[in-house]
Amino acid sequence: MARKVLTSLKSILKDAQRRGNVAQNVAAAVVIKKDKRTENVKLKVGVDIPTTQEVGVIIGAAKGRWRPVLMTAAFVGLRASELRGLRWKDVDLKGEKIHVRQRADRLNQIGRPKSAAGDREIPLRPIVLQTLREWKLVCPKGDLGLVFPNGDGGIENLSNILQRGFQPAQVTAGVMVPAKDEHGKPLRDGNGKPVFVAKYYGIHSLRHFHASWLINRKADGGLELPPKEVQTRLGHSSITMTLDVYGHLFPRGREDVEITDLERSLSLA
Repeated sequence: MARKVLTSLKSILKDAQRRGNVAQNVAAAVVIKKDKRTENVKLKVGVDIPTTQEVGVIIGAAKGRWRPVLMTAAFVGLRASELRGLRWKDVDLKGEKIHVRQRADRLNQIGRPKSAAGDREIPLRPIVLQTLREWKLVCPKGDLGLVFPNGDGGIENLSNILQRGFQPAQVTAGVMVPAKDEHGKPLRDGNGKPVFVAKYYGIHSLRHFHASWLINRKADGGLELPPKEVQTRLGHSSITMTLDVYGHLFPRGREDVEITDLERSLSLA
């Protein structure tokens, strides 16, 4: 984003210089350098990406309209803006796929996907199909025909998804870490009970989970898809972005529970 803004600023000043409004383009020599502190930081399972077990218990703990939202986020990998802008007319339950054609930004404005690559079709897993079929019967109706609207059928706020849906589900599911003192020992309250600190995942973590599942080896419960297919499903504008963020595999944290087992347990929940 910084590079895009700088490019626009350079163009404005270049035009102003051509018109004689400024003596020189003072932004011409400015460059945006990479942050060396985060350049090589990799996403970690259990920190940035919820484990398969955590996803299972979180979705299992989700109530009402939040369950289909979280289910779709984890098993389809849509961005939060794409979830909020998704229409029923773009969900092909018979063809078992979703076509991403629009999104709703933080200001609740409907627009095109982030890039041309964002306009894409994504196959649906059986567990998502089942959930969406059931949800469609009780989904609030609105002029926009949204899949995950608010109670009045309008665009759902991102803060509501987080504060009323995702975060409470994590607390109910017990996705928490014990608090420790400066010596690394577990803290206890006056009654001798352990003190816990909530470890909230952001909604984007479910997209990370989905991406890691696409990349993971089949022996570990993943799909083991080639990078180009992962890029297509995620809607990345370039293969470089996909490889920079998800190029490393996640060999730990998913071996104990395969996706199929998770789907089966959620179907019975």
